[in-house]
Amino acid sequence: MKLIGKLTLYTTISKIAIVGLFILLLPRLVKEVVFQYTNNNLKQQKNKVLDNIQKKGLDYYFNGDSSYGSYTMLKEEFISLEPASGDFQKDTLFTARRIVEKDTLTYRLLNYVFEYGHKKYLLEIGKTIDAINQYNNPLQKVALYALIGLVAFTLIFDLIYMRLVLRPLKLIIRTKLVNRKFPFKENLSPVKTSTTDFRWLDQSLIDLMNAVKEAFEKEREFTSNASHELMTPISILQNKIENLMVEGDLSEPAQEKIAEMMYTLNRLKRIVRSLLLISRIENDQFAKTDQAKVLNLLHEVTTELADRLEARKIRVSYSVSQGLTLTGINRDLIFQLIYNLVNNAIRYNQEGGEIEISDQYSKGKPYVLLIKDTGIGIDKNELETIFDRFKKTSKIEGEGYGLGLSIVKSIAQYHGIRIQVSSQPGKGSIFSMIFSSGIVLK
Repeated sequence: MKLIGKLTLYTTISKIAIVGLFILLLPRLVKEVVFQYTNNNLKQQKNKVLDNIQKKGLDYYFNGDSSYGSYTMLKEEFISLEPASGDFQKDTLFTARRIVEKDTLTYRLLNYVFEYGHKKYLLEIGKTIDAINQYNNPLQKVALYALIGLVAFTLIFDLIYMRLVLRPLKLIIRTKLVNRKFPFKENLSPVKTSTTDFRWLDQSLIDLMNAVKEAFEKEREFTSNASHELMTPISILQNKIENLMVEGDLSEPAQEKIAEMMYTLNRLKRIVRSLLLISRIENDQFAKTDQAKVLNLLHEVTTELADRLEARKIRVSYSVSQGLTLTGINRDLIFQLIYNLVNNAIRYNQEGGEIEISDQYSKGKPYVLLIKDTGIGIDKNELETIFDRFKKTSKIEGEGYGLGLSIVKSIAQYHGIRIQVSSQPGKGSIFSMIFSSGIVLK
């Protein structure tokens, strides 16, 4: 999962968790808020009564009686005032039952004892619990809707903010990592960002890629220069050995040793030529402006290898689409690529084995050319290294110089062709060449 996906998931889950926790606590919170509001309301009524007593006296309430009592029509609220004994004047808030006209109701009560005219009086103000609780549900709904709206707003805001913050990281991944083809040719420019960590990551990637590019250029330059320089002394040695071989006064053992030297020299010459070819491919010294029919290329390859096929009694079969043309290629290089793969299929095949060349083609999809043999196969742990330069495995390139499949790899990369290999020891191998859709023309 991508980082933005993980952050989005985390943010969404955390918001949902907050809403769930709030829903669980909401009844208790609303009840507490309503009770606090009721307590404050009772205190305000108390202050109002005391203010009236200070201004108008107790007779304003008593009217000649010894006590005073008043309640609303539904008995939801009441006020009572009567003589009392006690020496406390602080508000006393509690919940208790009261009988009002033979009805027993539960009230939230405020008791207050005060002194007036050298006498103590008890003021009691009450409000029924049912009347208090009637506000709970509406308040809970309002609070819940407000919370959901706020969470939705913050979630949208968080997602937008995360995308803005992570946009530089997305640019770094897209410009530095995704679909990068080695060797790197273009100059890398840093991504503009105010985030220090992203700037550090971007610059580290740029430095690393530049170091890799520089090391590759040095290796490529060394290979090219060394190959060119080696060709001259090799040619001189070859001429001298050929001159020695034409001399008639050499003994037979001497001629055999010179022949062995010539064989080794030719082997060295082929290695140098292969290195030069790889170097030229990697330096883009081949044009890709040719066209070639797939069947014609295959026929040319098998014709050139006919002697080897016949010597080992290997049968070649074709199952290739008619009329397909490869465009935007270098014909000689593609010929060399197919030639090397078919040559390996012959070399490591069984006596009297088979080579099957087929393809897969449909418009809008990459063209795939497959070369399947019935040879000795490749061990699973060696599949990842068979294309490495000078890498000899126990079976592949055992008789060569470790450059045949390396040339295949260089040609394939130069043309944007992917090579896939599947193999089973003792049953054979399948080399798949996957061409880009723009390189095949019907």
